[in-house]
Amino acid sequence: MLKFPIYLDNHSTTQPDPRVVEAILPFFTEIYGNASSSTNEFGWKAGAAVENARKQVAKLINSDSREIIFTSGATESINLAIKGIAEAYSFKGNHLISAQTEHKAVLDSCKSLEKKGFTVTYLSVDKFGLIDLDELKNSIDDKTILVSVMYANNEIGTIQPIEEISKICKDKYVLFHTDATQAVGKIPIDVSKLNVDLMSFSAHKMHGPKGVGALYIKNKSPKVKIIPQIDGGEQEKDIRAGTLNVSGIVGFGKACEISFNEMDTESIRIKKLRDTLYDGIKSQLDEVYLNGHPDKRLVNNLNLSFKYVNSDALMMSMKEIALSTGSACSSGSMETSHVLYAINISEGLRHSAVRFGLGRFNTEEEIIYTVNKVVEKVNYLREISPAYQMSKKGVYAEP
Repeated sequence: MLKFPIYLDNHSTTQPDPRVVEAILPFFTEIYGNASSSTNEFGWKAGAAVENARKQVAKLINSDSREIIFTSGATESINLAIKGIAEAYSFKGNHLISAQTEHKAVLDSCKSLEKKGFTVTYLSVDKFGLIDLDELKNSIDDKTILVSVMYANNEIGTIQPIEEISKICKDKYVLFHTDATQAVGKIPIDVSKLNVDLMSFSAHKMHGPKGVGALYIKNKSPKVKIIPQIDGGEQEKDIRAGTLNVSGIVGFGKACEISFNEMDTESIRIKKLRDTLYDGIKSQLDEVYLNGHPDKRLVNNLNLSFKYVNSDALMMSMKEIALSTGSACSSGSMETSHVLYAINISEGLRHSAVRFGLGRFNTEEEIIYTVNKVVEKVNYLREISPAYQMSKKGVYAEP
């Protein structure tokens, strides 16, 4: 039996897995000590739980647990990585490279550094959202200290060639950071094989709790140095001060453990649901456009533009289905997506884009309902659209 509302906004956040909630609860009621307290049993147990979670997180990305720094989430991890590296390596240069389609946490961190005298090159992308590797090579100069390119885009799901980007950076002796918030827990990631220097990610994107994330910092060949951005304590190897969120960290570890064990089978199931959603819509509606790469994309992502339909009107007509038009961090903005703008989508199609984000708890029944509802509402909205009616008469130009 269908349960409403149907949640298809798993890129903005995910429903915590009941197994994660179960793992967390004792750390509210029984093991509530401060992980930094080394003088009593409550602190010892809390500290041991944190270190166990650190190992679980590290295992998911095949890193050493000593390379995992816990933060309040991916946004803090990104700020720490970009600003911390810029400060630590400013003796070498003041140039950073990123991409036009990055999350606001990256773009705003770069803008903040620009106000302090750093220069930033924002790489263009093709129609699928992929950067040009030659442009990256040509953009690196003797002042470049860091490249930051997102692993998988939070709006259109496009997966960048991270291993190739990393190799270019290594050949040029430049550090490489990737925002892997949407990728970790969804696709296999091996930081030792990728050879990235820093990687940011968050628990709540993989059915873990909100308010906790991690920054992977490579500690060898070479060891990456970073300047702390929060002062006030010696936690997390003097890199991130503040009392550790023990319950959140425990939940993060459990979420990583579940993803490690179930990712392969889960990806197959979710991809099938995603394809059912896409095929069902495409077979019944014309002028529906896929945004992002058709193959090099996250299996849980489907970003579609419905020509002649305003995305806000479409979502308001389907209040029983939770969807979004793009990044949750930018949902209050009246501007269209900077990601869709960067891949050269027309203004009309940018205004008609909807992001479907599938997750662990979605069912085939929910997807079939969504297909039928989307088709029904798009047809209705087009019928009352003057632009659509004009197009049928052959007198309407592409907006």
